[in-house]
Amino acid sequence: MSVASSLLVPYASYLRVYEPLAAFPEPERTHWARYARRPRVPGAQDELRRSLADLLPTPPVPVPVHESAEAFVAHLDGVVVICPWRTRLRGWLALQELDGQFPGPVLDAMLPPVVRVQVAGDYERWLGVNPDARPWIRTAVWHVPLRWFALFGDEDRQYEPGEPGDGAGAAGRAPVLRYRTTMAQARRRLARALRALRESIDDGPMTEGLIEVGRWLEEFHPRALVELDFGGLVHAVTEEWLAADRSAAQMAEGIAALRAGDGEGASEAYGRLAERWRTVRELRFAN
Repeated sequence: MSVASSLLVPYASYLRVYEPLAAFPEPERTHWARYARRPRVPGAQDELRRSLADLLPTPPVPVPVHESAEAFVAHLDGVVVICPWRTRLRGWLALQELDGQFPGPVLDAMLPPVVRVQVAGDYERWLGVNPDARPWIRTAVWHVPLRWFALFGDEDRQYEPGEPGDGAGAAGRAPVLRYRTTMAQARRRLARALRALRESIDDGPMTEGLIEVGRWLEEFHPRALVELDFGGLVHAVTEEWLAADRSAAQMAEGIAALRAGDGEGASEAYGRLAERWRTVRELRFAN
């Protein structure tokens, strides 16, 4: 096993949309129908390991030369739903966000300017042919954006405790924490949250963030599945922290208080939620 394939790349969370096969045009629909029948499909860590492997060559390959033909597969009310990886597109989008996040010399050491210029040119040419392209997956590092929780209720929460290894070389299983809901429910909750915010306070980052997420959701099939996956963040916090987390419920509590005209209660609920996630984000700077 290579070094890259044996490493975990933790500390990222994901917002994913899974669409029914009917949402895909042919021949992609047939490809995904066959793909979903495989006995095993890759998981999130498989995708991350493959991406890491591309960064090892010199110069690195920050964006795959060809788009991925892989996807995550789930079921919604007995119907197969597909979340394409679209690794190449997401790589381009992630590189656009790097500017301003690192000092120039650090960024140049990570990705030489000639590589970034070439990648930017490739993306511009590709976008000219695919102007309506959008990713099925959004990623955040070292936190879950609070606006994502507005799409879910506590009843959507799915928590699976981790399992330790057997002491004889067999690896344990990391805990899983995720939320899953229908697209219709996610859109309804988002609309209620926006209405409550607009009726109570001036537009701000939360309102703008919800609008942006809402525009993204509108791009997908109305019978899709929406998933928030804590992903690699489960490696950054304790199992006790995960088991006790009720972030979607806290967000719903704050929005309900706003709708009831209780600004103080809304501020208190949101403050507790923001503080909980501030402590997680600060782990990024721990040594």
